[in-house]
Amino acid sequence: MILKKFIEPPIDNNNYLVINEDSKEAVLIDCSSIEVNDKVKDALREYNAKLKYILLTHGHFDHIAGIRPPVIENEEVPVLMHASDTDWVNNVNIFMQMMGLSEITVPKISKYISDNEIIKLGNLDIKVIHTPGHTKGGVCYLIEDKLFTGDTLFRESVGRCDLEGGDFNEILASIKNKLYTLPGQTEVYPGHGKSTTIEWEIEHNSYI
Repeated sequence: MILKKFIEPPIDNNNYLVINEDSKEAVLIDCSSIEVNDKVKDALREYNAKLKYILLTHGHFDHIAGIRPPVIENEEVPVLMHASDTDWVNNVNIFMQMMGLSEITVPKISKYISDNEIIKLGNLDIKVIHTPGHTKGGVCYLIEDKLFTGDTLFRESVGRCDLEGGDFNEILASIKNKLYTLPGQTEVYPGHGKSTTIEWEIEHNSYI
């Protein structure tokens, strides 16, 4: 498995490209700005791979603003997300305007995903873990020993819960009951900031 990280505007979002070296298939986890697409294209060409899905961790504007069809090589790549964040996506331009950013084409969600669903990437399994708290439809993606947490779990912190659909008790329950039960050596790749591990967060995250 090849993992590429792109840090992009509007607020230093982490976008992750995961490539299966065997099947030459890839997924992009979150797509924060249009600039991500050129970097993804370059990486796909470098590894002779094809983008199969865009996987959204949640529907906030800074994680979806780069999804503007056509996305990759004039092909509309399927976008997957949890249904509970549909309103965030449909109203994305309200928040773009609030941040002084240009309006975008509202992304088309191709398929809604659910807790414990397995998404196939060749011989790699991508497990969906529904982790409400930051938003109602927040999810994490587990690929082997790598966990992509969006804005649910950060290094020694958690996602904000003061926006619509946020709930601090809910995010704590999601982390304790679903993420902290994973092996300690599981690598955590959040939507912002540095990577960490489950073991480190159990020992050092004062929010939990």
